[in-house]
Amino acid sequence: MIAVGEAAPDFEAPNQDGAPFRLSSLRGSPVVLYFYPKADTPGCTIESKGFQQHLPEFAQRGVRVVGVSVDDCPAQLAFARKYGLAFPLIADSKKAVASAYGVLGPRGSARRVSFLIDRDGKVAEVVDSSSPDPHVARARARFLSG
Repeated sequence: MIAVGEAAPDFEAPNQDGAPFRLSSLRGSPVVLYFYPKADTPGCTIESKGFQQHLPEFAQRGVRVVGVSVDDCPAQLAFARKYGLAFPLIADSKKAVASAYGVLGPRGSARRVSFLIDRDGKVAEVVDSSSPDPHVARARARFLSG
């Protein structure tokens, strides 16, 4: 797994709309890159809605939020629409992004891990918890306090 202090691996993969998304396009902004196991499941919904709830605060501080799972574009789009998620959801159906970050689980889905990335593209913090709660809380503590 990518560790604190390492450069966040760049990737290009489709977002929920099928448009290509490149992580390096966000360079210069802090990024919450969170991996979740499956769209529209209970824990992933709690986590994603938590990031959406605080999206205006993140945006005010210039922080970008990006979700990633191994779901395909239609599943990501349905998830985004159902819950009004206004940030990119990456369709990592080839599992290349989860593999690059070392978070691909034994069952073929991404583990619930968040990478809090600084403006220079380095990992400032890793949140590795199967519970959705610490992910939003740690991102808020790192990027919204002070």
